[in-house]
Amino acid sequence: MTQQVVTRFAPSPTGYLHIGGARTALFNWLFARGRGGKFLLRIEDTDRARSTPEATQAILDGLAWLGLDHDGEAVSQFARAPRHAEVALQLLAEGKAYKCFATQAEIEAAREAARAEGHSTLYRSPWRDADPASHPDAPHVIRIKAPREGATVIRDVVQGDVTIRNDQLDDMVLLRSDGTPVYMLAVAVDDHDMGVTHVIRGDDHLNNAARQMMIYEAMGWPLPVYAHIPLIHGPDGKKLSKRHGALGVEEYQKMGYPAAGMRNYLARLGWSHGDDEFFTDAKARAWFGLDGIGKSPARLDFRKLENLCGQHIAAMSDAALLHELGEFLSATGQLALSDDKVTLLERGMYCLKERAKTYLELIDKAAFIMADRPIVPEPEAAAALDDVSRGMLGELTPHLQNATWSRDSLETVMTALAEAHGVKFGKLAGPLRAALAGRTATPSVFDMMLVLGRDETIARLTDAACDGG
Repeated sequence: MTQQVVTRFAPSPTGYLHIGGARTALFNWLFARGRGGKFLLRIEDTDRARSTPEATQAILDGLAWLGLDHDGEAVSQFARAPRHAEVALQLLAEGKAYKCFATQAEIEAAREAARAEGHSTLYRSPWRDADPASHPDAPHVIRIKAPREGATVIRDVVQGDVTIRNDQLDDMVLLRSDGTPVYMLAVAVDDHDMGVTHVIRGDDHLNNAARQMMIYEAMGWPLPVYAHIPLIHGPDGKKLSKRHGALGVEEYQKMGYPAAGMRNYLARLGWSHGDDEFFTDAKARAWFGLDGIGKSPARLDFRKLENLCGQHIAAMSDAALLHELGEFLSATGQLALSDDKVTLLERGMYCLKERAKTYLELIDKAAFIMADRPIVPEPEAAAALDDVSRGMLGELTPHLQNATWSRDSLETVMTALAEAHGVKFGKLAGPLRAALAGRTATPSVFDMMLVLGRDETIARLTDAACDGG
């Protein structure tokens, strides 16, 4: 029987969930979900000085927004410290680790001497093979006995085989002198105990794999499959940093990118499935595999992100889009939509979601719906409302009272009015936009009228015709 796939995402709660971490979580989620496996969450909160509840919550919120659900409760690495220490003490008892009584000053002196002689500064503890009878009653750390001969080969499904000479590996500390476990030990023990079969993480952890493998092999545990994915670079090809813009997932949410679009874009950032660019979650789960991950760093491209997000907005059902809009308004601290506004948005979604790349753009296009009477036109729009155009709007309203409320009928009425005044319809469009939306850039005037309905349309036109007159 094939072993069930188990992946994990293991962020440190020392800040927000950045875009690189979000992609790592997504890759782990897709790999597990596409194979009926488990996706686990571990909060690596051993750095007590920098780990905060707020950062942990930001990570949970970011994953929730992205729709990356995990199985079971999130695991606190700090809470498992006794188990980590237990493994170190087991290795000590089995002679695979040893007590090292060297002081920091002695270690530094040894490194200085090696440096002066042109030798490797890798510390070789004199306590590795010391007789326990010679141990002093003094503070000590516990170090693992690293292999001295041969090489360690990390068999990585993305990077290929990576070989590290064992004489380049030191006897890593497992337990500090105060009895607390080090990060490398905690990660290896947690991954084993959680049953993780595939470790999918950034390639900045590649060298860590060799050190964590020492613990696996000393304990006789089966190794997980390793997949170290290249980091994300900025548009300029340099390592992603704050200078490239908003990096926290919550910032992308506040900028109005739909979660489905973010998932699609992040999946394509370093992984490919032929020439496919736009795809659903279901397709991503079915298609995603470690063999599709490239070896080169991916570049963040906001134009591609916006293009994909626009396609997802256009493809979304109106009901789902309205729900997402409500979530977006809540996340950005804006007032919830009234039932009347929801009804109008639902009616107008056909002309709002096309070509909108973000929820911000969609809401901006819906400004005519969001606005309440009396409409106060922006200065540029107000310039279209001169005495002549106000008079034309005043003439239009009686015709609209009796018109059939359809696009063809409205076009017929307004074209006839423009011809009666010897002007083209475009001359009437500017004043209509100003009256209906108070802006120059809007959906078509016919779409706005159809969405607003007869009574609201006539009321807005009447306000504009009477204003100043």
